[in-house]
Amino acid sequence: MTQSNVIIRFNKVSFDYGKKSILNKVDFSVREGSKITLMGQNGAGKSTIFQLIAGNLKPESGAISTGKELTMATARQVVGRNESALTVREFFEKAFAEKIYDIEPKINKVLDVVHLTVPHRKLLKDLSGGQQARVLLAQALIQDSDILLLDEPTNNLDKQGIEHLTKFLIDYKKTCIVISHDADFLNSFTQGVLYLDVFTKKIEQYAGNYFKVVEEIKARLERERMKNVRLGKDIQHRKEQMGFFAQKGGHMRDVARKMKEKIEELQEDIVEVRREDKAIRNFVIPCQADISGKILQLNSVSIIDLKTHKPKTKSVNIVLKKKEHLLLSGPNGIGKTTLLEKLADGHAKGEHVAAGIHIGYYRQDFSILDFDQTVYRTLADAMREGTEQELRSCAAGFLIDAEVLKTKIGALSEGQKGLVAFAKLSLEKPGLLILDEPTNHINFRHIPIIAKALDRYEGAMILVSHVPDFVKQIKIDQILDLDLN
Repeated sequence: MTQSNVIIRFNKVSFDYGKKSILNKVDFSVREGSKITLMGQNGAGKSTIFQLIAGNLKPESGAISTGKELTMATARQVVGRNESALTVREFFEKAFAEKIYDIEPKINKVLDVVHLTVPHRKLLKDLSGGQQARVLLAQALIQDSDILLLDEPTNNLDKQGIEHLTKFLIDYKKTCIVISHDADFLNSFTQGVLYLDVFTKKIEQYAGNYFKVVEEIKARLERERMKNVRLGKDIQHRKEQMGFFAQKGGHMRDVARKMKEKIEELQEDIVEVRREDKAIRNFVIPCQADISGKILQLNSVSIIDLKTHKPKTKSVNIVLKKKEHLLLSGPNGIGKTTLLEKLADGHAKGEHVAAGIHIGYYRQDFSILDFDQTVYRTLADAMREGTEQELRSCAAGFLIDAEVLKTKIGALSEGQKGLVAFAKLSLEKPGLLILDEPTNHINFRHIPIIAKALDRYEGAMILVSHVPDFVKQIKIDQILDLDLN
């Protein structure tokens, strides 16, 4: 094959999820060896396109073709529920149709690419969220496939991890399609963009690096807007003339009728302006009323020694009161997520949460949400007080419309689940807010607004985040580093 060979082609592909249209007669092609970014708003259907390419979903109409005998690997965002009991080694072995006898060095090499050291015998369910994300990415990379599909691969990667992955992709000689909200990461290797418009359900194909394409899309939007302004003025002028002639009667009514036909033609020429990804509205997470004094006291924490992979106890002296924010730091696998889980459940040793304190918990895997429950019921159950109108207004601020409210949590994209989780916190009015990697899966346009809300939160807060630029926007009063060194 040469660089000019098309190895993925969508021909008039349409796909519906239930009653919701995702794709409408979509056409695009991907050539061998190209590095492509798949762009689109949260919930537009980017992950669905990956499923269609991989053959896990079938189109309602149209055809999808891939090169014969080509191998394909997908880096998913979450570990499947039926995979959590697998060991790391078993999870990598599962990636191959035949037994690989020298798999140990291959595993070590690919884990180095994602900047992770973890025992091969460890169960996936015992890994931290960050470790699971890296193992998911590594499982796709180890297959050395002809086509590599990466869905939000930088989630849970620190700066060094992103650098490792970026170098890998730059050196990767085969075809790669990436979904990500990390603009700098995308621009480092992207040669073209597939833009999925959530409103037209079409794919637009662009050549060039990520930043160049984003500017090209903005310029096209502006041209469409200006065209609509000109057409709008012309239509209004003709309507005024039509009204004048229609009142005259006789032959003038025929003139008015012809003008009406012309106006209808002009209205058909108006471009349906593609709205860029909307940002969520500014919001607040109200603090539980009538709380004071010590909200949380931590005297010791259980952590994992990353050299021996055994648990140890570390003495600490942390007291959180109202309006105090704690940043919990430490490398992946040291026990940050486990500590947050135990704090939320009230099972952490060496901790005391004041009686009557409501805890709001944002889990990075969204397992705090009931995937079989509708979004509406999830928010209604979370709302401590308020009206139906207030619930819907809160939801709308997070881009959750009437259609999404009727949708089950499990059918949402990861980004939409994140927005539902924040809407839920806003309705819960917690006294203690626990946040585990709250920027994962979130559209970059939303992140400054979320940071502003957390910065202004007036209860006690514990935050885990691997994104320094996000943390810098939030008031931090104390830092607890779990690293033994």
